[in-house]
Amino acid sequence: MVHIKRMNESLFAKILKQLNVAGELVRSRQEEKQGLLDEFDQESKRFFFGKISERALMSSVKKTNKELARLDADMRSNIATARSTGSKAMKLVSAQAPVRYRATLSGTVGGVTKKKVKRVKKVKKVKRKVVKKKAKKRTVKKTKRKTTGKRKKR
Repeated sequence: MVHIKRMNESLFAKILKQLNVAGELVRSRQEEKQGLLDEFDQESKRFFFGKISERALMSSVKKTNKELARLDADMRSNIATARSTGSKAMKLVSAQAPVRYRATLSGTVGGVTKKKVKRVKKVKKVKRKVVKKKAKKRTVKKTKRKTTGKRKKR
């Protein structure tokens, strides 16, 4: 009786759940960021119309920038988690490539068979004589003597 390879469904469901959670976290952080930007836009309009002072706007800018940086970092980490979880899912799915079987009158044919091990032939090393090469002749370039600004009188 032939048994085909089956995917580990519980592991795949767990991976999909992790991927879904990471995606939802990214989406919720995006919504938070949009809300924060809308809130800051309202504050800047209030400053423009003279409802709040410049000092109050400065503190709002500082608070908003800090919160935006936190949200961006959180989104990046969740995106990285989603990317790694997605690659795990791809590895698991791609390992499920079908194995070819055929039905014949004598039974089923195909499946995974053990591969034959090929013998590796030893390569004979040829011994070579060590020959010293002659030293290369180098020509020495003669340079003219540099003179300084003053010449000696004789």
